[in-house]
Amino acid sequence: MTTRAKSRYVLCLSNKGYPASLEQRKVYRAIPDAEGAKHGLIRIVDESGDDYLYPKDMFAPVTLSPAVERAIASG
Repeated sequence: MTTRAKSRYVLCLSNKGYPASLEQRKVYRAIPDAEGAKHGLIRIVDESGDDYLYPKDMFAPVTLSPAVERAIASG
């Protein structure tokens, strides 16, 4: 039996090199990716609506209240 890892949220600190895909100071959903993490990358659902790997140091983890998480997830 497998359990799907819960997504988390991160704040974009820099969009250098990715101005069309990321907005600086915006909160994004991060999807756990163990293989990417081994290489210093984090999987983000970006402005395209798809998930891609980006350098981890471009983001900072954030803790959101349950109400804010629901609002982001439904929007």
